This record gives sequence, structure tokens and C-alpha cells, in this order.
Amino acid sequence: MKGKLRYPAIFQYTAILCIILCLSVLGGCSRSENKVQETNIPVTKTKAPKKGEVVTDSTEIIAMAGSIVEKMTLEEKIGQMFIVNLEQLDKTEGNYFEFRQFTKNMADTLEKYPVGGIILFARNIESIDQTKTLIADAQKNTKVPLFVSVDEEGGSVARIGNNSNMHTTSFPSMEEIGSMNDEDYVYNMGVTIGKEIKELGFNLDFAPVADVKTNEYNTEIGDRAFGSDAKLVSNMVRQVVNGIQDQNVSATLKHFPGHGSISGDSHTNPVNADTDLLGLRSTEFKPFQAGIDAGVDFVMISHISISKVTENTVPAIMSKLVIQNMLRQELGFSGIIITDAMDMGAITKKYKPGDAAVKAIQAGIDIVLMTPDLDEAYQAVYDAVESGEITEKQITASVQRIMETKIRRGVILSNTDLL
Repeated sequence: MKGKLRYPAIFQYTAILCIILCLSVLGGCSRSENKVQETNIPVTKTKAPKKGEVVTDSTEIIAMAGSIVEKMTLEEKIGQMFIVNLEQLDKTEGNYFEFRQFTKNMADTLEKYPVGGIILFARNIESIDQTKTLIADAQKNTKVPLFVSVDEEGGSVARIGNNSNMHTTSFPSMEEIGSMNDEDYVYNMGVTIGKEIKELGFNLDFAPVADVKTNEYNTEIGDRAFGSDAKLVSNMVRQVVNGIQDQNVSATLKHFPGHGSISGDSHTNPVNADTDLLGLRSTEFKPFQAGIDAGVDFVMISHISISKVTENTVPAIMSKLVIQNMLRQELGFSGIIITDAMDMGAITKKYKPGDAAVKAIQAGIDIVLMTPDLDEAYQAVYDAVESGEITEKQITASVQRIMETKIRRGVILSNTDLL
């Protein structure tokens, strides 16, 4: 209508957040005036962990992580912000080679690029002893203990559970499990998955899927989602997170801001979700909020774009609005934010590995997962810090979160030589 201004969605979103923050400040002031003075409150002293134990006190975890980060070089800090597949550690056999043993080339690459973690796929997992040895050898050849990750959702995406040689528990699809609506069963599933993968040496699971399948033609998520009802999915997600992390294995909510409404497949092409802000808040965000409230360690950002909200088709992993405004501020997530696999077509068809890594970190990503070229991506991030495009303060903040999680989950123990 003539004479009426229409503000872009990003400005509307920011304005709403500002109003909420202002009201929170004013409300906090009024409460503080009526606060009763507390006296003689007993202070509980936490027993210091013995050498070689998992540190559990939050104050000690923060201080210990800060001490480690303070001693790290810029090169070491940047390295922690990458989780890679084994082919990036040994390029002699090409992409998707079935590495099942740790090689000298892998050791050399870990010395040059001290990455934060590795991810194993079904092609890397042959037997129990072989998997344990591969992981142990990788851990022996790194200064800072690695996140060793796997996609172990249950159902069709179970790199370990679908291998009969591994003698672990297999589960039906999450869609079938969701139809049971049995929270005890789902919690025990999380416990079982966490326990079984931890015994092999894994400490990070890229599960559960927190997407609400609102599009019945969604093939990328398919039966990996618990269902189409946001409340049910929220309850299932909360219990899986609790179950996995009760085994001291990090869980991961994926794929923020919500993959359930799409009809395309970001593994092969860029995808735009036809979802507005109201839809995100009323449906997609709810399972993520449930998992965050349960204390989840990781949230994985998808490669989809949400043009009705951001008014562009920039992938979510490169959107400050998605990462900082939505996930950090609105949903209150303070843990590790990781990209979906960066070798997927939605990214590789539009961005070079170095550009993609830099843009993701600039937007607020803590860990870049599966860059298709570690050399290029690592160097691009280093150059961006040197030029001031990315501040070292931001890098340090990300690595602090990474170290805190590694300490909390016992990846780094109290007797570490890093202190």
C-alpha cells in the first residue's frame, strides 16, 4: 500500500529481540528491589578429582579449559575447529577409500593440522577389535584428544548397529519408534547406543534427529524423524539426549533450523525451506528447545536456506540470523555449533572449501564438519584471522567451548599433560 513501509524480516526479527531484552532488563531491576537478603547460606565444596578422572565441577571445567586454550597457538586453535573424515588425513587413496587402519600419512597430517576430531563411516568399521584399534591409534597420535564421532541414530542411519560383525543393538526406524510414544523405550535406546559406541572408543554421536516431518514427501529425512507432531518429537528428542549423555557421550541435535518441511535433498543441491518465522517457532524450534533444555552438547546446522525469514538463499550454516539470533539468543544454546557435512552438494556446488569454512565461522560456527579439502579450508581460516576477517577472540571462544565439552565428557581427563 502506498505510503506504508514494510520492513524486511531480518529487521523485524531483530526488533522483537531488542524489545524482549529490554523488558527482561526492566523486569530484572524490579525484582532486585524486592530481593530478600540471603545470609548464612552453606557453601558446598566439590571434591577435587583424582588424576585420571573425569572432571565434573563446572567451575573447574571452565578454568581447566581456559588454562589449556591459553597455552595453544593460533594454528592449534584453528585445528580444533575441524572434524574430518579419514580420507582428509590420508589422501593417497582418493575419496571414500575404506580406511580401516591408522596410517603414517594420517599421523603426519594430524601433526600438521591438529584437528579437533574425526568421523568414521560404515566403510571404516569392520569389526570390534579393528574399530577399537583404529580409534586408539588415532588418539595416540594427537596432542589434544580427539572427538571421535559417528552417525548412530538407529534405524537406517546406524553405521555400527547395521553391521552384524559389531554385535551391537539394532533399532527400528525413528518414525516407527515415534509411533510407540514410549519415552522409557526411547531413553533406554539412547542409553544403549551411548554405552555401546563408547565401549568402542566413540565419544560423540551425531544424533538424535530433531526435525519434525511436516512434509510427507520429504525424502532426505524420511523415516529418520520421530514424526509430524512437534510435541511428540520434542519428548522423544529429550529422552534420547538424556540417554546418550548419561553415558558421557555427547549428543547432537540435527538439523537446525529444521529440515522436516523440505522436498529437496541438500546432499545433492541447494534447498530452500518454505517456512516462515511463525512456523519455525510453532513447530520446528520446539524439539530443538527440548534438547537444549536437556543440556545437549552439540547442535548441527543444516545447509538449507529459509528465505521467508532471512530474505536471501544463504545456507543456514552461513547465516548469523540463524546461528546467533535464533539459536544462541532466542533458544539460549551455549554449547558447540557444528555444520552439517561440508562435502554435500548444497555447499560444494556454490562455494569453494576455503570460502565455505570462512563464511561458516564468520556466521558463528564452532566446528566445520567434513570439509572436502582440509588444506584449503584450514589455510583460508588462518588467513582470515591474520587479515582480521575473523577475530582471534572468536576463535578462542569457540575453542573454549570445545575444550569444556571434551573435559566434561572425559575426552580430556584431570591428569592431562595439556595443563
